[in-house]
Amino acid sequence: MIRTATADDLPLVRQLWEEFESVVPDKPWRPDDTDEHRAALDAAIGQDIVLIAEENGGAVGLAVLTRRGPKLGFVDILYVRPSARRRGVAAELVRELTTRLAAEGVEMLELEVLASNEAARAVYERWGLHPVELTLGARVDELAARLESPAGPTYGSVHVQTDDVDKVRRDAVKVLHAEPDVQVGNGWVRVRSEATDADPERLKLLARELSFTIAGVTLALGVERGSVVHYHLFDRGSDVDEYLSVPEFYGPLPPGDVYALGANPTVVARLTGADARRVRELAKTAASAAELPPAEELYRQIADALGVEA
Repeated sequence: MIRTATADDLPLVRQLWEEFESVVPDKPWRPDDTDEHRAALDAAIGQDIVLIAEENGGAVGLAVLTRRGPKLGFVDILYVRPSARRRGVAAELVRELTTRLAAEGVEMLELEVLASNEAARAVYERWGLHPVELTLGARVDELAARLESPAGPTYGSVHVQTDDVDKVRRDAVKVLHAEPDVQVGNGWVRVRSEATDADPERLKLLARELSFTIAGVTLALGVERGSVVHYHLFDRGSDVDEYLSVPEFYGPLPPGDVYALGANPTVVARLTGADARRVRELAKTAASAAELPPAEELYRQIADALGVEA
Protein backbone atom coordinates (compact mmCIF):
# COMPACT_ATOMS: atom_id res chain seq x y z
CA MET A 1 0.00 0.00 0.00
CA ILE A 2 1.18 3.52 -0.82
CA ARG A 3 -0.02 6.39 1.38
CA THR A 4 0.81 10.04 2.01
CA ALA A 5 2.97 10.75 5.03
CA THR A 6 1.50 13.02 7.71
CA ALA A 7 3.07 15.03 10.52
CA ASP A 8 2.61 12.00 12.79
CA ASP A 9 4.88 10.03 10.45
CA LEU A 10 7.80 12.43 10.86
CA PRO A 11 9.87 10.08 13.11
CA LEU A 12 9.33 7.22 10.64
CA VAL A 13 10.19 9.41 7.65
CA ARG A 14 13.38 10.52 9.35
CA GLN A 15 14.30 6.92 10.11
CA LEU A 16 13.81 5.86 6.49
CA TRP A 17 15.77 8.89 5.32
CA GLU A 18 18.66 8.01 7.64
CA GLU A 19 18.67 4.47 6.27
CA PHE A 20 18.76 5.91 2.75
CA GLU A 21 21.67 8.19 3.67
CA SER A 22 23.64 5.27 5.10
CA VAL A 23 23.16 3.27 1.90
CA VAL A 24 23.93 6.20 -0.43
CA PRO A 25 26.36 8.39 1.55
CA ASP A 26 27.49 11.74 0.22
CA LYS A 27 30.98 12.04 -1.21
CA PRO A 28 33.60 12.68 1.49
CA TRP A 29 34.73 15.98 -0.04
CA ARG A 30 31.27 17.54 0.18
CA PRO A 31 30.30 19.58 3.27
CA ASP A 32 28.03 18.02 5.89
CA ASP A 33 24.53 19.27 5.09
CA THR A 34 22.65 16.83 7.31
CA ASP A 35 20.84 19.57 9.23
CA GLU A 36 19.68 21.28 6.03
CA HIS A 37 18.44 18.00 4.58
CA ARG A 38 16.61 17.17 7.79
CA ALA A 39 14.94 20.60 7.83
CA ALA A 40 13.93 20.24 4.17
CA LEU A 41 12.51 16.79 4.88
CA ASP A 42 10.46 18.11 7.80
CA ALA A 43 9.11 20.91 5.62
CA ALA A 44 8.24 18.57 2.75
CA ILE A 45 5.48 16.82 4.73
CA GLY A 46 2.29 18.68 3.94
CA GLN A 47 4.01 20.90 1.39
CA ASP A 48 5.46 18.55 -1.24
CA ILE A 49 4.81 14.87 -1.93
CA VAL A 50 6.04 12.41 0.69
CA LEU A 51 4.93 8.82 0.21
CA ILE A 52 5.35 5.77 2.42
CA ALA A 53 5.10 2.22 1.08
CA GLU A 54 3.76 -0.35 3.53
CA GLU A 55 3.50 -4.12 3.58
CA ASN A 56 1.78 -6.08 6.35
CA GLY A 57 1.45 -2.91 8.41
CA GLY A 58 5.14 -2.03 8.29
CA ALA A 59 6.94 0.68 6.31
CA VAL A 60 9.17 -0.66 3.53
CA GLY A 61 9.79 2.36 1.32
CA LEU A 62 9.90 6.13 1.06
CA ALA A 63 9.61 8.62 -1.80
CA VAL A 64 10.04 12.37 -1.44
CA LEU A 65 9.35 14.67 -4.36
CA THR A 66 9.66 18.45 -4.48
CA ARG A 67 8.14 20.67 -7.16
CA ARG A 68 10.63 22.74 -9.08
CA GLY A 69 8.47 25.06 -11.06
CA PRO A 70 5.20 24.35 -12.86
CA LYS A 71 6.64 21.71 -15.22
CA LEU A 72 9.10 19.72 -13.12
CA GLY A 73 8.90 17.38 -10.15
CA PHE A 74 12.21 16.24 -8.64
CA VAL A 75 12.58 12.98 -6.70
CA ASP A 76 14.87 13.81 -3.78
CA ILE A 77 14.57 10.38 -2.15
CA LEU A 78 13.52 7.00 -3.50
CA TYR A 79 14.33 4.28 -0.99
CA VAL A 80 13.19 0.69 -0.45
CA ARG A 81 14.37 -1.33 2.51
CA PRO A 82 16.55 -4.30 1.52
CA SER A 83 14.01 -6.86 2.77
CA ALA A 84 11.39 -5.52 0.32
CA ARG A 85 13.48 -5.05 -2.79
CA ARG A 86 12.84 -6.73 -6.13
CA ARG A 87 9.10 -6.79 -5.47
CA GLY A 88 8.15 -3.68 -7.42
CA VAL A 89 7.89 -1.35 -4.42
CA ALA A 90 10.01 1.37 -6.03
CA ALA A 91 7.93 1.16 -9.21
CA GLU A 92 4.72 1.53 -7.17
CA LEU A 93 6.08 4.62 -5.43
CA VAL A 94 7.11 6.25 -8.70
CA ARG A 95 3.82 5.29 -10.34
CA GLU A 96 1.95 7.10 -7.57
CA LEU A 97 4.20 10.12 -7.99
CA THR A 98 3.50 10.28 -11.73
CA THR A 99 -0.24 10.00 -11.11
CA ARG A 100 -0.20 12.97 -8.75
CA LEU A 101 2.08 15.03 -10.97
CA ALA A 102 -0.09 14.39 -14.02
CA ALA A 103 -3.17 15.53 -12.09
CA GLU A 104 -1.37 18.82 -11.37
CA GLY A 105 -0.30 19.29 -14.99
CA VAL A 106 3.38 18.67 -14.26
CA GLU A 107 5.15 17.43 -17.40
CA MET A 108 8.54 16.13 -16.28
CA LEU A 109 9.99 14.02 -13.47
CA GLU A 110 13.70 13.90 -12.70
CA LEU A 111 15.81 12.03 -10.17
CA GLU A 112 19.50 11.63 -9.36
CA VAL A 113 21.47 8.40 -9.27
CA LEU A 114 25.14 7.70 -8.65
CA ALA A 115 27.06 6.93 -11.83
CA SER A 116 28.46 3.86 -10.05
CA ASN A 117 24.99 2.51 -9.22
CA GLU A 118 24.60 0.56 -12.44
CA ALA A 119 21.72 -1.59 -11.18
CA ALA A 120 19.55 1.42 -10.28
CA ARG A 121 20.46 3.20 -13.51
CA ALA A 122 19.40 0.16 -15.52
CA VAL A 123 16.03 0.08 -13.75
CA TYR A 124 15.40 3.80 -14.24
CA GLU A 125 16.34 3.66 -17.90
CA ARG A 126 14.05 0.66 -18.35
CA TRP A 127 11.24 2.80 -16.92
CA GLY A 128 12.01 5.44 -19.55
CA LEU A 129 14.18 7.92 -17.66
CA HIS A 130 17.18 9.17 -19.59
CA PRO A 131 20.26 11.22 -18.66
CA VAL A 132 19.60 14.94 -18.64
CA GLU A 133 22.93 16.24 -17.35
CA LEU A 134 26.07 14.74 -15.83
CA THR A 135 28.01 15.97 -12.81
CA LEU A 136 31.69 15.24 -13.28
CA GLY A 137 34.39 15.43 -10.62
CA ALA A 138 38.14 15.13 -10.26
CA ARG A 139 40.82 15.69 -7.64
CA VAL A 140 42.13 19.24 -7.94
CA ASP A 141 45.80 18.21 -7.97
CA GLU A 142 45.22 15.56 -10.64
CA LEU A 143 43.17 17.93 -12.80
CA ALA A 144 45.80 20.67 -12.48
CA ALA A 145 48.52 18.23 -13.53
CA ARG A 146 46.61 17.12 -16.61
CA LEU A 147 45.79 20.70 -17.63
CA GLU A 148 49.26 22.10 -17.05
CA SER A 149 50.62 23.45 -20.30
CA PRO A 150 54.13 22.10 -20.85
CA ALA A 151 56.62 24.80 -21.78
CA GLY A 152 59.05 22.64 -23.76
CA PRO A 153 60.18 23.38 -27.33
CA THR A 154 58.19 22.75 -30.49
CA TYR A 155 60.12 21.89 -33.65
CA GLY A 156 60.08 19.57 -36.63
CA SER A 157 60.95 18.96 -40.27
CA VAL A 158 59.29 17.95 -43.51
CA HIS A 159 60.92 15.06 -45.34
CA VAL A 160 60.25 14.72 -49.07
CA GLN A 161 60.82 11.39 -50.83
CA THR A 162 62.68 12.69 -53.87
CA ASP A 163 66.14 13.67 -55.08
CA ASP A 164 64.96 16.85 -56.86
CA VAL A 165 66.32 19.31 -54.31
CA ASP A 166 65.81 22.38 -56.47
CA LYS A 167 62.13 21.68 -57.03
CA VAL A 168 61.56 21.05 -53.33
CA ARG A 169 63.27 24.34 -52.48
CA ARG A 170 61.24 26.31 -55.05
CA ASP A 171 57.94 24.78 -53.91
CA ALA A 172 58.77 25.28 -50.24
CA VAL A 173 59.54 28.97 -50.83
CA LYS A 174 56.12 29.39 -52.47
CA VAL A 175 54.41 27.97 -49.38
CA LEU A 176 56.55 29.62 -46.70
CA HIS A 177 57.34 32.90 -48.46
CA ALA A 178 60.81 32.47 -47.00
CA GLU A 179 64.00 30.58 -47.76
CA PRO A 180 64.03 27.25 -45.88
CA ASP A 181 66.94 25.08 -44.80
CA VAL A 182 67.04 22.20 -47.31
CA GLN A 183 69.30 19.16 -46.96
CA VAL A 184 69.58 15.81 -48.74
CA GLY A 185 70.04 12.47 -47.02
CA ASN A 186 69.03 8.80 -47.30
CA GLY A 187 66.79 9.33 -50.32
CA TRP A 188 64.83 12.12 -48.64
CA VAL A 189 65.05 15.90 -48.85
CA ARG A 190 64.68 17.51 -45.45
CA VAL A 191 63.02 20.93 -45.24
CA ARG A 192 63.19 22.99 -42.09
CA SER A 193 62.38 26.62 -41.24
CA GLU A 194 61.76 28.85 -38.26
CA ALA A 195 58.13 29.26 -39.32
CA THR A 196 57.39 25.54 -39.24
CA ASP A 197 59.38 25.00 -36.05
CA ALA A 198 57.08 27.42 -34.25
CA ASP A 199 53.81 26.20 -35.74
CA PRO A 200 52.98 22.48 -36.21
CA GLU A 201 50.03 23.40 -38.42
CA ARG A 202 52.35 25.16 -40.87
CA LEU A 203 54.63 22.13 -40.77
CA LYS A 204 51.68 19.93 -41.71
CA LEU A 205 50.58 22.36 -44.44
CA LEU A 206 54.05 22.42 -45.95
CA ALA A 207 54.19 18.61 -46.01
CA ARG A 208 50.77 18.39 -47.67
CA GLU A 209 51.62 20.98 -50.34
CA LEU A 210 54.98 19.42 -51.17
CA SER A 211 53.36 15.97 -51.38
CA PHE A 212 50.91 17.41 -53.89
CA THR A 213 53.48 19.27 -56.00
CA ILE A 214 55.89 16.35 -56.25
CA ALA A 215 53.05 13.82 -56.55
CA GLY A 216 54.72 11.63 -53.95
CA VAL A 217 55.37 10.88 -50.30
CA THR A 218 56.18 13.44 -47.61
CA LEU A 219 56.50 13.21 -43.86
CA ALA A 220 55.95 15.97 -41.29
CA LEU A 221 57.67 14.83 -38.08
CA GLY A 222 58.20 16.89 -34.96
CA VAL A 223 58.09 17.41 -31.21
CA GLU A 224 55.35 19.58 -29.69
CA ARG A 225 55.66 21.43 -26.38
CA GLY A 226 58.62 19.28 -25.50
CA SER A 227 56.24 16.46 -24.58
CA VAL A 228 54.78 14.61 -27.57
CA VAL A 229 55.90 13.35 -30.95
CA HIS A 230 53.57 14.02 -33.87
CA TYR A 231 53.79 12.98 -37.49
CA HIS A 232 51.68 13.17 -40.64
CA LEU A 233 52.45 10.95 -43.61
CA PHE A 234 51.17 12.20 -46.99
CA ASP A 235 50.95 10.51 -50.36
CA ARG A 236 50.10 12.67 -53.40
CA GLY A 237 48.57 15.29 -51.10
CA SER A 238 46.44 12.87 -49.07
CA ASP A 239 47.01 12.42 -45.32
CA VAL A 240 47.38 8.64 -45.15
CA ASP A 241 48.61 8.21 -41.58
CA GLU A 242 48.84 10.34 -38.43
CA TYR A 243 50.54 9.54 -35.14
CA LEU A 244 50.44 11.44 -31.84
CA SER A 245 52.31 9.79 -28.99
CA VAL A 246 49.74 11.00 -26.43
CA PRO A 247 46.45 11.10 -28.39
CA GLU A 248 44.54 13.06 -25.73
CA PHE A 249 47.40 15.49 -25.00
CA TYR A 250 45.29 18.41 -26.24
CA GLY A 251 42.04 17.22 -24.68
CA PRO A 252 39.63 14.27 -24.46
CA LEU A 253 38.73 12.47 -27.69
CA PRO A 254 36.20 9.82 -28.72
CA PRO A 255 37.69 6.30 -28.52
CA GLY A 256 37.77 6.01 -32.30
CA ASP A 257 39.86 9.17 -32.64
CA VAL A 258 42.27 7.97 -29.96
CA TYR A 259 42.73 4.73 -31.89
CA ALA A 260 43.18 6.59 -35.19
CA LEU A 261 46.12 8.57 -33.77
CA GLY A 262 48.13 5.37 -33.37
CA ALA A 263 50.70 4.63 -36.07
CA ASN A 264 49.78 2.33 -38.94
CA PRO A 265 53.02 0.34 -39.38
CA THR A 266 51.81 -1.35 -42.57
CA VAL A 267 51.15 1.94 -44.37
CA VAL A 268 54.36 3.47 -43.02
CA ALA A 269 56.40 0.49 -44.20
CA ARG A 270 54.83 0.52 -47.66
CA LEU A 271 55.48 4.21 -48.25
CA THR A 272 58.82 4.71 -46.52
CA GLY A 273 60.49 1.30 -46.68
CA ALA A 274 60.72 1.16 -42.88
CA ASP A 275 60.56 -2.12 -40.98
CA ALA A 276 56.91 -2.42 -39.89
CA ARG A 277 57.88 -4.33 -36.75
CA ARG A 278 60.31 -1.60 -35.74
CA VAL A 279 57.69 1.09 -36.30
CA ARG A 280 55.18 -0.85 -34.25
CA GLU A 281 57.70 -1.26 -31.45
CA LEU A 282 58.66 2.43 -31.29
CA ALA A 283 55.56 4.42 -32.26
CA LYS A 284 53.47 3.56 -29.23
CA THR A 285 50.79 5.73 -27.66
CA ALA A 286 50.03 6.35 -23.99
CA ALA A 287 47.70 8.28 -21.71
CA SER A 288 50.51 10.61 -20.61
CA ALA A 289 53.97 11.59 -21.79
CA ALA A 290 55.44 10.19 -18.56
CA GLU A 291 54.63 6.66 -19.79
CA LEU A 292 56.83 7.04 -22.88
CA PRO A 293 60.51 7.84 -23.51
CA PRO A 294 61.39 11.56 -23.46
CA ALA A 295 59.96 13.27 -26.53
CA GLU A 296 63.37 14.17 -28.01
CA GLU A 297 64.52 10.56 -27.65
CA LEU A 298 61.31 9.15 -29.13
CA TYR A 299 61.49 11.67 -32.00
CA ARG A 300 64.99 10.54 -32.94
CA GLN A 301 64.08 6.87 -32.62
CA ILE A 302 61.10 7.22 -34.95
CA ALA A 303 63.11 9.32 -37.43
CA ASP A 304 65.79 6.64 -37.50
CA ALA A 305 63.20 3.88 -38.00
CA LEU A 306 61.67 5.78 -40.93
CA GLY A 307 65.07 6.43 -42.48
CA VAL A 308 65.00 10.24 -42.25
CA GLU A 309 67.38 12.76 -40.65
CA ALA A 310 66.15 14.02 -37.25
